[in-house]
Amino acid sequence: MVSMEPQPEGKVVHRRGRRSWISSLPLLVIPLLAYVGFAAAGADFNASRFDINLPSGVIWHLALGDILLVAGLGLLFFEILKATRTGGASIIDHAFAMIVFVVCLILFLIWDRAATSTFFLLMLMAMIDVIAGFSVTINAARRDYGAGAP
Repeated sequence: MVSMEPQPEGKVVHRRGRRSWISSLPLLVIPLLAYVGFAAAGADFNASRFDINLPSGVIWHLALGDILLVAGLGLLFFEILKATRTGGASIIDHAFAMIVFVVCLILFLIWDRAATSTFFLLMLMAMIDVIAGFSVTINAARRDYGAGAP
């Protein structure tokens, strides 16, 4: 008869790998680069791309600008989740987010093809990413160091 006794479990070692700089890039770069690429190619952001029949009998016309805004909102959600991370790498995330916002602001002001409501709303999402990132970091720092306690 063979008896097997349980072996002690090995110690679990969590390794923190280095994050590449690519993982620090804001996800909002994706719809912004798509906008710049489409605008440079002369795309019409208000032309209907998809028509969806709704149960009410109305046809919903979905344009390229709408699709980019939906993608931007979805990616903004993940950017807000990324903002909750703490540590030295979060500072790099915030710096890249600020660079993206400043580039968007400059493009909005000086490039005629970026002076649209779609691009303005994408730029607003980049600004919200910057503000949310710094707000979350400041609140986490207050909590960690006990500052501002009643």
